[in-house]
Amino acid sequence: MIRNVVFDVGGVLVRLRYQPFVQYLTEAGIDMADLPAWLATIDLDAHERGEITGRDLLDRIAASALRPLDPRDLERRWLDMFDRSAEMFELAQGLMGEYRVYLLSNVGDLHWSHLDAEYGIASVGHGAIASFRVGAVKPSAAIYREAERRFDLDPAATVFVDDLARNVAGARACGWQAIHHQSPLDTRRSLRELGVRLPGTFGED
Repeated sequence: MIRNVVFDVGGVLVRLRYQPFVQYLTEAGIDMADLPAWLATIDLDAHERGEITGRDLLDRIAASALRPLDPRDLERRWLDMFDRSAEMFELAQGLMGEYRVYLLSNVGDLHWSHLDAEYGIASVGHGAIASFRVGAVKPSAAIYREAERRFDLDPAATVFVDDLARNVAGARACGWQAIHHQSPLDTRRSLRELGVRLPGTFGED
C-alpha cells in the first residue's frame, strides 16, 4: 500500500524551457551541439551537489563565451526556463490530505531560490530535498537513502514520479515504486494503478 508520494520538480511540477538559453549561449559563441558534453564541461552535477555555487557556475559559462556576457542578463536567462504545471501542482497539493507528499530535486541554489520565490515550491508537500543541500544527485542511491532517512520512508510504500528514466531506475533500484512522468494524464493513471486515491477534482480521466 502506497503511503508516500515523492515528486521531482523540474520536468514534473514545472516544465523546462531550456532551448532559449541554449540559443542565447550559441549566439555568444559557445558550442552547444552536444548538450550533455557541454553540461559535463561546466560540471552541472557538481553544481547540483552544492560543490559549485550558482554564481560560480555562471562565471564558468561566461568565461567560455566568445563575446562578453552581461552577468545580470545571463542570470536572468538562467532563471527564466520554467513554467508552472498547474495540473501537477494541484495533484501534489491535493494528495497531501491522505498521503505524505515530498519533493526530491536535482537543483542548484539559484534555481531553487527562484522556484520558491516564483511558485512557492518549498511549501509544496510535507518536506523537500534539494540536491545542492545534501551533496548527492539522482540517480545515485545516496539521495534516495537520504530521503528515506529524513522522512522515515518505507521504500515499498513509496512511489516516486520523475521525468527522466534514469532517475526512475535509480528509485526502483532502491526498492521504491516509480513512475516515468510523460504527461499529467499518464501519471494520474499510473498512480491509480498503484492504488493511490486521487483528489476528487480529477475524476476518472
